[in-house]
Amino acid sequence: MLSIPQKRFDRALICFLTEPEITALLAAPDRATWIGRRDRTLLLMALQTGLRVSELTGLACRDVHLGSGAHVGCRGKGRKDRCTPLTAQTVAVLRVWMRERQGEPGDPVFPTVRGAALSRDAVEHLLCKYAEIATRSCSSLRDKHVTAHVLRHTCAMHLLQAGVDTSVIALWLGHESVETTQIYLHADLSLKERALARTTPNKLAPGRFHPSDAVLAFLESL
Repeated sequence: MLSIPQKRFDRALICFLTEPEITALLAAPDRATWIGRRDRTLLLMALQTGLRVSELTGLACRDVHLGSGAHVGCRGKGRKDRCTPLTAQTVAVLRVWMRERQGEPGDPVFPTVRGAALSRDAVEHLLCKYAEIATRSCSSLRDKHVTAHVLRHTCAMHLLQAGVDTSVIALWLGHESVETTQIYLHADLSLKERALARTTPNKLAPGRFHPSDAVLAFLESL
């Protein structure tokens, strides 16, 4: 059975968000409301850390560390714990949210209005809602199905474009194997364009070939 080859299948390029699309998505939640502030913090956290949706919804207040060496801890696939560092922007937004949240160490970071942890369906629902709002200011989002995994892909692509090695990205995302991270290399067109720019172009003249008079005279003599 081990000698049977795997079935071939089509593998589409991954979907990720560009900078204008990220800006439009983060601007979609209404920060005048409690839910809007919660959702904006959740979106920023997902985009910066690349956490899976189950890891986001499972975050407890004790998992967020905003002091020196700010990071967030989570338990991912295979019951493996990992820490993900936080940027200064994410720390600033999280600090304001945690102060407003005022939860106990074991309480979820992103609760419902009743205090329970958000479900996977709830996260996907709010993503669809905010993606639709963001489309009004960024039309390119109309062609993309924004999910929690797309935000995870976006985080990985931005790390790759910043020059971070794929082995580090694999650790960042909690991938079991570095080979899983190779999909981002295939999707990064800018990386391929930079590689092409470093190659030496062939000295090939454009246009149609025109034989010289000597060649024409030789051919006519045959």
